[in-house]
Amino acid sequence: MNIFKLAAGLENEVGHRMQQWLQPLALLAIRCFVAWQFLKAGLLKVQDWELTLSLFSEEYQVPLLSPELAALLGTGGELVLPLFLIAGLFSRPAACGLFIVNLMAVISYPLLWTLDCPAAIHDHFYWGGMLLLMVVMGPGRLSLDGFFRNASSKST
Repeated sequence: MNIFKLAAGLENEVGHRMQQWLQPLALLAIRCFVAWQFLKAGLLKVQDWELTLSLFSEEYQVPLLSPELAALLGTGGELVLPLFLIAGLFSRPAACGLFIVNLMAVISYPLLWTLDCPAAIHDHFYWGGMLLLMVVMGPGRLSLDGFFRNASSKST
């Protein structure tokens, strides 16, 4: 029985060290990776705004919004929210916002579900999962949110 107790204690210690040192790096990597995906899409939309408006008018089926407003909000979200996520500032609201942008992309572009290459829809699922992880876990210590949280806890 002692060997199991020793193994459990060792596993607990290794897990604690990994959580202490590797978790902040992993959360930073996830934040940067998923933010970059949306930032690239936003930059692409801005490069040819006429094409973007055409896509929102003819291809995408965004409910309740005019194509112009949907293009503006979607592109704005893809350009601004990733910057907050990378910096780790207002990370949870930024991740929620990008999750909504991602969800709207899946809902409004039904062609995603019928493409021969399933990677297109799977990417959206992966990004959605990473964004939900950010909402639940927060940005970690390597973020402005973490810095401000530590600074405010030390001042009280």
